[in-house]
Amino acid sequence: MQSFIDITKRLLPDFLPVLQKRYSILRYIGIMQPVGRRSLAVSLGLTERILRSEVDFLKKQNLITAHNVGMRLTQEGKNLLEDLEGLMRELKGIDVLELELKHRLGIQKVIIVPGDTDESPLVKGELGKAAAACMKKLLQGKNIIAVTGGTTMAAVADQLLPESGHKELLFVPARGGVGEDVQNQANTICAIMAKNTRSKHRVFYVPDQVSTDIYQSLIREPDIHENLELIQSANIVLHGIGDAITMAERRKSSPDLLKKLEDRHAVGEAFGYYFNEEGEIVHKVLTIGIQLENLGNIPNVVAVAGGASKAKAIKAYMKKAPTSTILITDEGAAERLIKG
Repeated sequence: MQSFIDITKRLLPDFLPVLQKRYSILRYIGIMQPVGRRSLAVSLGLTERILRSEVDFLKKQNLITAHNVGMRLTQEGKNLLEDLEGLMRELKGIDVLELELKHRLGIQKVIIVPGDTDESPLVKGELGKAAAACMKKLLQGKNIIAVTGGTTMAAVADQLLPESGHKELLFVPARGGVGEDVQNQANTICAIMAKNTRSKHRVFYVPDQVSTDIYQSLIREPDIHENLELIQSANIVLHGIGDAITMAERRKSSPDLLKKLEDRHAVGEAFGYYFNEEGEIVHKVLTIGIQLENLGNIPNVVAVAGGASKAKAIKAYMKKAPTSTILITDEGAAERLIKG
């Protein structure tokens, strides 16, 4: 028997595009509220004239309210948006896409959020929300959660909430700082995660990349040695996946290294390892912290990265990722991954 969606597509072809548009409007209001019409139009890529008529319709249905400070969802609007999420995933084929990517990449699970981070920065918040929900499901009695730095991990931190029940959480930086903005360093992100979950964190004040002599000296320091043991005994790792050249520039790498990465066609970076499209390691930064070979011993590895432009980086890293990996990404990256 044909599904309701298949029948609707044939008999009412205009219905589904209208449904998707109104769902997007409700979803973005929910993310941005209170939001003005002009800001919402820019985020959705709609003209104010088209948006005005849609907003008037949604107000008449008591799904949103509009005041001087901006538009908000009503309780009815929130309930409807929640009910629509499953339907929209089916309409867009997201469930099927998740399963196909999981098998192609050979990992534990793939979670896809709607949208493309490259096109809307708000999608990064949705990645953060999905990662926070995923982490919550993985928590046990006592938890050590190792976290890398970066803007995506900062988005995850913003979405975390206090954990109910008798669960202990300890957030530890997975490695030293990256020489980037303080708010995007692992130490800062761990502190925010601990604050938002009302739990504990450790700091790890070591450089991201060091010489061999300094590395051997630092890892003998008692505090650093203790932190390394904590990191390696983590039951959850949360990390991002970077574009190779972007990450090298963020580390203020030498022109020689940048040329080496370009010559060797590096496309992705994770944990200080740079990968080409075949997943081969073309360069490794000597870092103090979690190493690629440690990941196989960690039960749950959660990688969070989105945007169509990240597809090559994601695919390259996944060739080396442990099978325990859960990838949280967006439609933009997922569709590019499937298309190759």
